[in-house]
Amino acid sequence: MKETTTLFQHGTLALLIPGLFAGTLSAGDLVKHGDTGIGTLDALNGEVIVIDGQVYQAAEDGHVYSVPDTAMMPFASVHFSDINQPKISLEGLNQDQFSNWLIEDRHLKNAFAAITLHGQFSMVHVRVAPKQTVPFPPLTAATAHQPEFTREQVSGTVVGYFAPDLYAGATVAGCHLHFISDDRQFAGHLLDFQLIGGEGGVQLLPNLLLHLPTDNATFMNADIELNGLNDAINQAEH
Repeated sequence: MKETTTLFQHGTLALLIPGLFAGTLSAGDLVKHGDTGIGTLDALNGEVIVIDGQVYQAAEDGHVYSVPDTAMMPFASVHFSDINQPKISLEGLNQDQFSNWLIEDRHLKNAFAAITLHGQFSMVHVRVAPKQTVPFPPLTAATAHQPEFTREQVSGTVVGYFAPDLYAGATVAGCHLHFISDDRQFAGHLLDFQLIGGEGGVQLLPNLLLHLPTDNATFMNADIELNGLNDAINQAEH
């Protein structure tokens, strides 16, 4: 039986801030710990969406690619989806309204939770982090210019997590959401959406398993500080 109460996270948001973008865990090893999740690839190369155990990359060229097991990742989060988790019918919400619903109606404040929303959208607006080159810049520089894409009349799935404010730096506090269309042709980090109708679910995750790349010399010797954390998050999110 799959263990559905643990959020497995490789790496931290804080390690991305100074530009530690080199992949340190393979996609194949990641999905041993979950069938659903989000992340990024080596060199900050796009947005990762894990759904039904398959790993996809939303690339800066606007296309979506299947990710091989050998692809490396510096930062990713996954969990095993609980198929018995109840779904709630929703309609007419934009992203801010959906986030407010999660916090107020689902009482998300002090616990980690996996978030899903599948439905029909009249509009979805995403951005994609562009691939970086060595020597890697800080996160604020890497995300200063990000390609953005919009799709209208699309069916798909919102996948992501809610994390309490207390864990900012270890991960992204609040809601961190990605999107992938049902036809697997459109995906990215969510900036906004307009939901026509669908079903949303919240899976509480009382356990956090944080996996750090202690076999990576660059990580072990890096000076990782939280200075500029808010600036990095705001820029990456918008």
